[in-house]
Amino acid sequence: MNCREEFLNEIAGRPLLCTEIMYDENGVSKTILLHIGFIISNSLNFLRELDFEYDSESSNQKVFGVIWYKDGSWSERGMCGGSERWTYRSRPVIPEKLMNS
Repeated sequence: MNCREEFLNEIAGRPLLCTEIMYDENGVSKTILLHIGFIISNSLNFLRELDFEYDSESSNQKVFGVIWYKDGSWSERGMCGGSERWTYRSRPVIPEKLMNS
């Protein structure tokens, strides 16, 4: 699986705020960041760093991280059914009873 392609598929149509992705393969760890307020050149460098293949079907998770979106939602990395994937999480609606004190 290509990490960059998977990332781009996950964020498609969502307002990206920032992200932190960690990669661990055979004891070699790397953290790839895209900060709040990023500019195009930063995002291009970020995408170049994400351009690597990994075994998404491995019994051990290789790619970790969180993607934050401008609308308060996020995607987090995890294992599901023996393979790695991103899971999108929307910000829950705050119940009306919590709006007034």
